[in-house]
Amino acid sequence: MSEQTIQLELDDAGLAPGLPTPASPRDRVQDVPYRPVEFRDDDLPAAMERCAAWLRQAQEWLGEPLDVLAVHLDYDEREGSPYYDLKLLCNEEDLAGVPIALRNQT
Repeated sequence: MSEQTIQLELDDAGLAPGLPTPASPRDRVQDVPYRPVEFRDDDLPAAMERCAAWLRQAQEWLGEPLDVLAVHLDYDEREGSPYYDLKLLCNEEDLAGVPIALRNQT
């Protein structure tokens, strides 16, 4: 059995440069292993709509369904913070574009 090496172009955060970024400055992609992609807002439907829009864009970019392990909803009662904190726990290899690199090799 031979091991195949895949070359990936990643940014400083370990993400593929072409990965769509969440639209709002309140939203972000967090750390590994299953990387939470976070959507924060005082309006839960707005956070969920941004989450759904980002998921559609990311799946279109990836060319296949994104591996989402879990959806987590929390709240933040601190003064000045967005109340809702919605997170998708996503496979780090998908966020790094591994499926795209594998398709490009063949």
